[in-house]
Amino acid sequence: MRAIVYTKRKHPDVLQVSMVNTPSPKSNEVLIKVHATTVTSGDVAKLYLFNGLLTRNGTIPGQEVAGEIVAVGKDVQAFKAGDEVLGITTSGAQAEFVCLPEDAPLTLKPEGLSYEEAASISFGGSAALYFLSEMANIQKGDAVLINGASGGVGTFAVQVAKYFRAHVTGVCSTGNVEKVKALGADRVIDYTTTSVIKADETYDIIFDAVGKLQFKTSKNALRKKGVFVSTSFSLPLLIQKWWTSKLTDKKVRIGVVPNNANRLDTLKGLIQEGKLRSVIDRVYTLERTPEAYQYVAKGHKTGNVVIKMDHS
Repeated sequence: MRAIVYTKRKHPDVLQVSMVNTPSPKSNEVLIKVHATTVTSGDVAKLYLFNGLLTRNGTIPGQEVAGEIVAVGKDVQAFKAGDEVLGITTSGAQAEFVCLPEDAPLTLKPEGLSYEEAASISFGGSAALYFLSEMANIQKGDAVLINGASGGVGTFAVQVAKYFRAHVTGVCSTGNVEKVKALGADRVIDYTTTSVIKADETYDIIFDAVGKLQFKTSKNALRKKGVFVSTSFSLPLLIQKWWTSKLTDKKVRIGVVPNNANRLDTLKGLIQEGKLRSVIDRVYTLERTPEAYQYVAKGHKTGNVVIKMDHS
């Protein structure tokens, strides 16, 4: 099968399309014929931000997957060959085939949803649900500020927050203002012309979906018992998370999103209810995956960047 393979660290062409062996499912695994996958900010961070330190030579990257199950292990009961599915894994999705355990975050693809749309739900949707619901405990009527509202996580965060009937203020650049409004944001701040944090505007939750805000400059915009949530995992935020948990009524919450099958089922339900949809910026072929990484690394994508497989 064809796959994107990580070749060597600190090399300008670390990603290459290579022929590798098609995996065989273990007794508890399913073999998925991949029709679409994505390049996420998490993929880019592993490759560029840490100079490949998190990636071994020969690794097939990629987390999100949508495709068709073509074989199942002898102990698999929840799925069968022919099932159309979407899911998330730690790596290996940027290939024509991938194996996932039956108990992985994996669910049947909603009818009418394209593979491209399905592939781009798991990472950003899971992050939005995790940070807003599980970490910030979002409630009906909360005032929520979402920084990076037009990104892969942010576009889902706007919709998730509206599902919980919060009042949402999205932050994005000029070209994305109308797109964020269309997702349901009650108000949109264009950060190129207006200050994001203002003294006279306060929120119950500030969700920094792109990891660019600082708690020390945002805390005055938090209401009593407000929560600052960030996708960043920096040392300053780790320290602030600790001391705010002990000393103040305003909290900092950060963390790595744990893969969770129940969370994926929740996202599927929101899609079926028409409460959630994927925003796709660009679609690349497998051969153009390195270009997709370069584009995502610039930090200006709107929604999701998809890799579409051509099995012909």
